[in-house]
Amino acid sequence: MVRGSLSAERRASGYVLAILGAAGLLALLVPVRDNLDLASEALLFLLLVVTTALVGGLGPALLASVLCSGLLNFFFTAPYHTFRIHEASDIVSVLVFALVAAMVSWVVDIAARRASAVREAAELEAGNRLRTALLAAVGHDLRTPLATAKAVVSGLRSREVTLDERDRRELLETADDALDRLGALIDDLLDLSRLQTGALPVRTRSVPLDDVVTRALDDLGVVPRAVILDLPEELPEVIVDPGLLERVIANLVANAQRYAPDPPLLTAVVHDDRLELRVVDHGPGIPLADRDRVFVPFQRLGDSGPAGLGLGLALSRGLVDAMGGELAMEETSGGGLTVVVSLPTEPTEPAAPRAGVRG
Repeated sequence: MVRGSLSAERRASGYVLAILGAAGLLALLVPVRDNLDLASEALLFLLLVVTTALVGGLGPALLASVLCSGLLNFFFTAPYHTFRIHEASDIVSVLVFALVAAMVSWVVDIAARRASAVREAAELEAGNRLRTALLAAVGHDLRTPLATAKAVVSGLRSREVTLDERDRRELLETADDALDRLGALIDDLLDLSRLQTGALPVRTRSVPLDDVVTRALDDLGVVPRAVILDLPEELPEVIVDPGLLERVIANLVANAQRYAPDPPLLTAVVHDDRLELRVVDHGPGIPLADRDRVFVPFQRLGDSGPAGLGLGLALSRGLVDAMGGELAMEETSGGGLTVVVSLPTEPTEPAAPRAGVRG
């Protein structure tokens, strides 16, 4: 590992393992030492050294090597309970054990450091890619609505242009839409960052699905026929955070409307203790090989298309996961994409048996 990368807790655990492990192994082997040869006992102590190196690094492993070498000499080579060794072969065995234990500790530590360095390099590269994507997104997607709003305000303040009431109203609507897009993008960024750091509060409770869908579509401001609703009656209540599920539904519907020529379909089915909310569209769909990539923040297939940071699906999956649900994709029959949101449901009480009627 990179020097100093092991936490103090890991190193402390390694020292504890070296001491207690050596003591425990000693208590286990002394009663049966007459039935084992020195090589078997040395291998068991070597296993402890390797395990200590994996847990605590080089320092604890070297301590384990010293302890195990001493114990092997004192308790398992004749004469017992002294550091003298009568047999030359036993002297060689103990010395070789000490040397091999130290070398193994060193090699295990080097391998662990290299593996850690590779992981840190990969994380750094991923972070750099994320920052690059964020800067590119900020440079275009966030600046575009801001520039639109700024241009409208500048036009309204200009004394060189005469505007009638209709023109002023259209410009104000344009600025309002641009600021709404900007606010939504910033909200997505903040929520995604809170999700990644575990700071987004999730408060689940039992709620009717149709109430959440209605509020989500109201917030989205869909026009008539922009969404087709086909929610069965008598659906069980879902255990979700209503506000977060509204965000998910609004994101998925907006995404379907953006890419599909026809209004998307919202429907639901129940499987055991799960309710599947389906957002079905007949747009271009997403190739199977790209379905995992669209859940990565700042990814939009082809890096082109409608404005947006590419956060909608990434944020939606994160919110669904945080509520104990699952979000997956399927191909729509006849072409297109179906996004399936699986949610836990409130258990339904079994119907009370009817009283029998005597004949």
